[in-house]
Amino acid sequence: MGIPHHFLGYWGYGAQQELEALLTSVVKNLSPNLSPKRREALSFPPTLAGKGVRGLGQKIWNVVYIGLDENPPLQQNQIAAISASGLLNSPDAWVSLQENNCLILGREPFGKAPLYWTQQGQIIWFASQLQLLLPILQQSEVSIPGLYGYSCFSYVPTPLTPINGVFAVTAGTELVWQSDRQSGKLQTPESKKIHSWREAPEQLTDEATAITELQTLLKDSIERQIADLKDEPVGVFLSGGLDSSVVAALLVQAGVKVRAYTLDFGNAGIPEYPYSEQVAEFLKIPLIKVAVTPSSIENALIPTVQALDLPFGDGVCVPLYLLSERASQETQVIFNGEGGDQLFAGWTNKPLIAAGVYQAENPAGQETFIQQYLRTFHRLGGYEFQIYQPEVYAQIQNLHPEDWLLAALDRNECPSLLHRLRRASLMLKGAQNIHPRATALGFAHGLWVRSPFCDLPLAEWTFRLSGELCLQGACEKYILKRAVENWLPSEIVWRQKRGMGVPLTSWCLNDFWHQIGIWLNPEILRAHNHFYPHIAAQIVEGKLGAAIQDRRIGETLWLLIMWQLWRSHVLNEKQSKHSWDHPFWLNRWLWRNYKIIRNS
Repeated sequence: MGIPHHFLGYWGYGAQQELEALLTSVVKNLSPNLSPKRREALSFPPTLAGKGVRGLGQKIWNVVYIGLDENPPLQQNQIAAISASGLLNSPDAWVSLQENNCLILGREPFGKAPLYWTQQGQIIWFASQLQLLLPILQQSEVSIPGLYGYSCFSYVPTPLTPINGVFAVTAGTELVWQSDRQSGKLQTPESKKIHSWREAPEQLTDEATAITELQTLLKDSIERQIADLKDEPVGVFLSGGLDSSVVAALLVQAGVKVRAYTLDFGNAGIPEYPYSEQVAEFLKIPLIKVAVTPSSIENALIPTVQALDLPFGDGVCVPLYLLSERASQETQVIFNGEGGDQLFAGWTNKPLIAAGVYQAENPAGQETFIQQYLRTFHRLGGYEFQIYQPEVYAQIQNLHPEDWLLAALDRNECPSLLHRLRRASLMLKGAQNIHPRATALGFAHGLWVRSPFCDLPLAEWTFRLSGELCLQGACEKYILKRAVENWLPSEIVWRQKRGMGVPLTSWCLNDFWHQIGIWLNPEILRAHNHFYPHIAAQIVEGKLGAAIQDRRIGETLWLLIMWQLWRSHVLNEKQSKHSWDHPFWLNRWLWRNYKIIRNS
């Protein structure tokens, strides 16, 4: 089965000897956090796989794999590929050469593995990790559009990245480069959509038929994902929610040896592990609880940022890093329930559906539907004037975050509201956030990551479902619950969905209080000239906006913290000296009393 790996390569017109020297130099100087690892040293140098051709007017190319002694098996015309699951017969990102020697970079539609590229002269450099391309650049500069997208969504929307001049291939597309052999110049790449989530013209309305078909599709998905397994145990991340519980049940039914892993936030968060215990006991599988404490979060914070490669602002990232770390001690394959919300119209869609119905009846509303969808991210969209320094604010005036949502909310592909929302969730929150970060965290610990809901036949089938089978009254995921109600305890199947209770606000206002003054130090923010220096104090004082209260305080601070740590530990930017003009060096109770006296 091997271990997770990455690749770096180039293609185009250039001096082959110089390019090979640069490629070798980059690999030899990799920092440890760039290498997928599984408790043993990796073999270096990696195999040079290229078949470059010297000579003016001739294209050259080369690829190195990082983490492997030899090249993995590739499909026809491929020169590089990566699979989040380790099933290389179905790669998630690939690099191919056609017969006319044009270059193709492609990704499957779920977005499980990223793929990046940059053009240097007449050479296209490509890599499965952003950090692998940074040494290729003459200078790594923060992309203002990438920063703005991150502040709106908590991830950087593709095809942007947080670095100027480096781009991401969008999930479900191929980029194709042609070239003029006479001039030796590359043409602008053509983007080809290789898959689109599209509503079926005829909708399935019969519940009994839907249940039977869905049960078969779920079992088929699991069979495909366990085909290479022998007797070794696998892990499953078990939150006690419906999706991960279904995956655990399917694995047990298939006869796989399963160990479940769940998070325990203690008294600080919303307890989910009692539900995980109930599922594990019902399925008769061992359950390992991973304690998540402020100290364990702080210790894993920088390794998580480095493992993620891109900045991701969701509070669940570090707990999932800890979960992957624990699971890697006992298995090499981890299953999760990611994707279930996207396929079966999970709980976040209900307010949007109500808004869509209301807007249809009241079309003169001041806010468009796409603006309402933007607000579901609960980030810093709408606060631009208050958070950005004038120079950055001026640069984003012609940027509209709604534009990054247009393709996903295309009415032509999905005329009905529910399917349109499902399409958007697959393309945005799934392909650009949930799945790539799960892969990155797994790879950091030598884990293959398998998501049974990311199955093309299953996903395409869901676009045949009538809306009533997905959302029936207040009950979301109705048809999934009906299909699996005999596989799991009734309480697990029919209980109301809740988000993972990561206690970010409690941590930030208590355990991490002093650290916020370091992570979001005003002098560093002032030197970066992006965010206002005292934005952290504004947030904790409740002065940034009426919507940023209670749990949103922690979520917003965490968004900024992850961005700043990404700059320090991925871009390796030099930090200025810290200033003390902030409240976080005081004990919080002293600061509270000072505020009371100041305002009296």
